[in-house]
Amino acid sequence: MGALESAVREVMDAFDRQEYDVLRESLAPDAQGVDEISRRWLRDAGEIDAYFKQLEGVATGISSEISELREEDWGDVGLVTGWLEQDYTLEGEPQHVSAPITFVLRKVDGDWRIALIHAVPLPAED
Repeated sequence: MGALESAVREVMDAFDRQEYDVLRESLAPDAQGVDEISRRWLRDAGEIDAYFKQLEGVATGISSEISELREEDWGDVGLVTGWLEQDYTLEGEPQHVSAPITFVLRKVDGDWRIALIHAVPLPAED
């Protein structure tokens, strides 16, 4: 397992444990992501922090499995792509996400930090 994959797995483990303070420290200061619940982009640290606060007490039992990971290291920038299977309960309703997922990482003070998390949830197959 490479350094990029390790960083991604640590972030996903912190997300599952709902350790948002640990997760926030793993992000680049200008990180971006997608809020799957409201279906909008999170364009800065303030929006990401608000998203984490929104999840507290609303989303429970988060369990994520990432597979088929592939990493590319381009010096100070890296890319990890893979597949996400995630289950959680949102306001009492079970949810399931199956999605290709992309992480862009960059080095900040010598450590890999997440600059972008992007998943594209796909509808269940019939």
